[in-house]
Amino acid sequence: MNVIFLVLVLLAVGTAAVRTMGWSSDDPTPMQLLTDAMVSSSKASVDLAFGLVGMMTLFLGLIKVVEAAGGMQIAARVIRPVLVWLFPDVPKDHPAMGAMVMNLAANALGLGNAATPFGIRAMQELDRLNAEKGTATNAMALFLAINTSSVTLLPTGVIALRAAQGSAHPASIFVPTLIATFCSTTAAVVAVKLMQRLSKPPAALPPDVSEAVPDGDYPLAVSLLVIGALLSLAPAAVLAGPLVTELTAWLLPGLMVGMLVFGAVRKVKIYEVFVEGAKDGLQVAFKIIPYLVAILVAVGMLRASGAIDAFVGLVAPITAPLGMPAEALPMALLRPLSGSGAYGVMAAIMEDPAIGPDSYTGRLVSTIQGSTETTFYVIAVYFGAVGVHRMRHTMWAALIGDVCGVVGAVVAVTLVG
Repeated sequence: MNVIFLVLVLLAVGTAAVRTMGWSSDDPTPMQLLTDAMVSSSKASVDLAFGLVGMMTLFLGLIKVVEAAGGMQIAARVIRPVLVWLFPDVPKDHPAMGAMVMNLAANALGLGNAATPFGIRAMQELDRLNAEKGTATNAMALFLAINTSSVTLLPTGVIALRAAQGSAHPASIFVPTLIATFCSTTAAVVAVKLMQRLSKPPAALPPDVSEAVPDGDYPLAVSLLVIGALLSLAPAAVLAGPLVTELTAWLLPGLMVGMLVFGAVRKVKIYEVFVEGAKDGLQVAFKIIPYLVAILVAVGMLRASGAIDAFVGLVAPITAPLGMPAEALPMALLRPLSGSGAYGVMAAIMEDPAIGPDSYTGRLVSTIQGSTETTFYVIAVYFGAVGVHRMRHTMWAALIGDVCGVVGAVVAVTLVG
C-alpha cells in the first residue's frame, strides 16, 4: 500500500504540473484544481466516515443480537463446507465463520451498507487469530479479495437506478452481472491462492476454544439447498420484472425485523444486547478516518489532475473495438478508486438521451457497477478497522479480480444482450 499511495500522489502531481505549464486560460489551472481537490477530498473523507457511523452502529447492534442468539453459528454450519475449503487457516467453529457468511450473504443481496458492518466484524474475529498484528493473514487477504470482487446475485441498487432512468427492462442485467461477478470472484480467489504460496504467512494464534461451537455441520444437501435458493434469486427477480424495484425497499427493514425477531425467539434481551453491540460502531468509524483520508485524497487528486482523462484518451481507440466504448471507460477505471465517482459516471451515461439505460453502453456500465466493488475503499475500511498496514498480496489479487470482472462484463453483455 505504501508504493500504491505514493504512485497515485506522484502521478497526480506530475500530471497537474505538466498541464499547468503554459496554461493560458482564465479558468483555474490544473494545479489549483488539484489543491482544491486535496482540501475537498479530505473533508469528504471525514464526512463519509461520520456518515458510516449510523449504519455501522445499527448493524453492529443487530449483529450482536444475532450472535447472542446463535445465528452466526447456524449460518456458519450451513455454508461451512465451502468456507472450510476456502479458509483452511480458520477453525471451522470460530465466530469469524459466521460473520463472513453474513457479510457474503448481504453482498449477494446487494445490501452494501449492511455488508460493511458484517465484514468489519469478520475482520475483527480474523485478527484475533493473528499473532503478527498489523500484517494481513492469508484468511484476511482472501476475505478482502472476495469482498472487492463483489459477490453479487441481486444488484438491487443498480436495478432501482435503471428503473428510475426509464429502462424498459431494468432487471435485464441480472444474467450479465452473475457472469461478470463469477469471473471477478473466481479470478480473485485463484490469484490469492497462488500468491500466498509465494509469501510467508504471519504467525497464527491458537483459537480460543471457549468460543468454539461443538455442533456439527448441517448435511451437504442443506448447504446445497441454501446456496441454490440464493442463486435462484436472480432468475426469480428477472421474472418479477417491475416488482424488483418495489421489493428492494423491503430488504433492509425486513432484515432488521428478522434479526430482532430471531433474537427474541431465542430469548435474547434484544434491546440491551443491541445497545452493547452498537457501541462498537462509534469506535470503528473513528478508527478508519485516517485510512479513508489517505486513500480518498490520493484518488481525488488523481481525478482532479486530469490523469484519468488523459489515460482514457490514449487507450479508448484500443478498447472501443474490444467492446469497451470510450463513454464507459472512465467508469471502469473509476470503479476500483471511487464508488461515488463511478456511480456518477454511470448515472450520467444512462441519463444521456443519445445512450440511455437500455443501450449496449448503458447495460455495460450497469453490469460493471453491479459486479465490481470500490477496491481501495473496501481495503481502507476493513484493514483500517483492525489496524492492518502490511496487506501483502491482497491489493494485487483484488485488482486482478477487478480486471477480470470488467472483461467478464464486456463478454456477458455482448453475448447475453
